[in-house]
This record gives sequence, structure tokens and C-alpha cells, in this order.
Amino acid sequence: MDVDGVRKNIDQIDYEVMALMKRRMELGLRLKKLKNSICEPEREKKVLENVRQYSHGVITPEFSERLYREIMEESKRLQQQELKLAGFQGEHGAYSEVASLVYDPSLVPIPCKEFQEVFDEVATGQLDFGIVPVENSLEGAVTQVNDLLTETDLKIVGEIHIPIHHALLALPETEYQDLRIVYSHPQALGQCRGFIAGHKLEARPFYDTAGAARMLSEERPEAAGVIAHKFCAELYHLEIIKENIEDHESNATRFVLLSRKESAEQGDKCSIIFSIAHEAGALFSILKIFSDRRISLTRIESRPVRTGLGNYTFFLDFEGSNKDEKVINALMDVEQNTVKYKFLGCYRGRKA
Repeated sequence: MDVDGVRKNIDQIDYEVMALMKRRMELGLRLKKLKNSICEPEREKKVLENVRQYSHGVITPEFSERLYREIMEESKRLQQQELKLAGFQGEHGAYSEVASLVYDPSLVPIPCKEFQEVFDEVATGQLDFGIVPVENSLEGAVTQVNDLLTETDLKIVGEIHIPIHHALLALPETEYQDLRIVYSHPQALGQCRGFIAGHKLEARPFYDTAGAARMLSEERPEAAGVIAHKFCAELYHLEIIKENIEDHESNATRFVLLSRKESAEQGDKCSIIFSIAHEAGALFSILKIFSDRRISLTRIESRPVRTGLGNYTFFLDFEGSNKDEKVINALMDVEQNTVKYKFLGCYRGRKA
């Protein structure tokens, strides 16, 4: 191995060490919500004992202890800042993480493997917020998230619309003409269907766009690329082959911010969920409540109820504040004329 080869390996190890360090600090922030004190001398003593035992070869126990004393001090410093944690589905670099930072750069994005985990961790207080996609301009509703919204007691306290621009990423040593396979989330693959077909690539679904980028970086399959946010190239040591490969420039996703409590600020948009009797004119009568009061609807979506064919739950978003009298009266009428009703929240709408 020559000098360049050794340095390349060192750079890769440094990247892996820093990624693990970031993960450790995130876990420290989560741990804070499960304990009463930031300073725990006995726990710190145990950590130092462990790292001394893990020290072998050229890594001396003394070096390990010095290093970990610094790491623990930094972890305590972060815990003292009262940072707000926002869970998102996927790996670092996912579009949901991008959305959380556009919405509020002070949030600390915390990766969760599944949407269910995001909802559960917010509900139990281990995360302050969750940010999840509810609909895309090209692919429509994110059905799993909408189903979870029907079951949760969490409130929507904010939303953000962000443009979705996909990039084709590959390993640095991969030539563009050698690419045969592309991995990504099924929604991203659908949004780039024309590009994939035009370049004769085999589309392979993956649970997450950023997860696909991480997999490519770690497992390094031959002739493979990924479709993800260009930010993933920096995170996972990949190269950007081509940007903006989505089929339509208008591609955008709406994300909502979830919390255990309703928003403290007065909102300008509301979301509700309701079910109606299975009879003629039932849905029209609900929509008329808003039409008569000149309340503008921004979204209406239906999802089948698992209790039987022909039964549906409706998602409805509209402009207005639940502090306004006409909105209050409208919501009272909706609740009285539906089989099931849930107020998801009033919040401020934003666009990137």
C-alpha cells in the first residue's frame, strides 16, 4: 500500500469515528430525558473503567481515559443547553431531517428507523417533536403517516413545504457509464421514474433515501448508485453524478411537526380528522359547513377504515384559526354531524 492508499484509509476511519461520535452525543441528549441529573459520578467512573479495559496495543489506557474525559465533558455541555430534539424517519441526510432544519435550525434532528418510532418517542416524551411527511405533489399522500395520525393523540404544531430535488450519487471510484442499479425509497424512485428509465437503470427499493446512501458507502456494491438529497454526498463520502433528476420541477413535500401539546402561538391553518355515516349527502353536508362560512379548504383526503369496505376516514385542512368565532362554530357543527371527530391542531403554515 502506498502513501495515498494509507491516507485514504485514515480518512475513511476518521469519517467513521466522527459519525459514531455524533451518534454518541445524540444518545447523550436522549438519555438526559430519562434521568434526573446531568452529572453522575458513578456512571462516569464506569465509562472510564470500560474504555481502559477496551484499550489494547498502541492505544494505552491513559490515552483512552484522557480522550473520554473530554468526550463526557462535551456531552454534559450539550445536555445543559436545553436543546429540542426532533425525531425523523430514516438516516441522517433524509429529506425529513432537511425539513426539520429548514423549519427551525435550532432543532436537533434524531434519526428513527420507522414512522411508528417517531410517533411513539414523541408520545412518551423522549423526543420533543417529530417531523413527518404527509403528502407529496407527485406521489400523493404518505399513507403510513396518515394512518398513524388517525391513531395518535399528538398535535400538529407546524408545517413546512420544501421543494424536493433528487441527486444521483455514486462511490468515488465508480464510473457513471458503469452504473446499472439505483437504490432509493420507493417514493423517490417514483419521482425519478423518467430519469431511471431513460438511463436504463434497475430501480431497487430501500427503506430510506439517506439509508440507501449509507448502505452504498458501507457495503460498496458494484455498479450501484443511489437517489438521495445531495447533502448525503458529503455525509457518506459519495460523489454527485447528476443533480435535479426528478421528473417534475414542481416536486415538493409537505411535512408536519408533531408535539404532545398544542402550539402556543396563534395559528392560521387547522387540521381535523373525521368519519361520517355511510349515507347519501353525508360528506357534502360537512363540506357545506365550511362553504357557508367561506372557510377555504386546502386539503381533503380519504383513507379506508379497516373495519370494513366502504368506510372511510377523512383528513381535512383549512385556513383559519381555532380562536376565530366562525371557525369555532364550524368545528362544533362538524363534531355534531360526524361519527368520529379529532382536532389535530392549529398552526402556522410555512414554505421553504
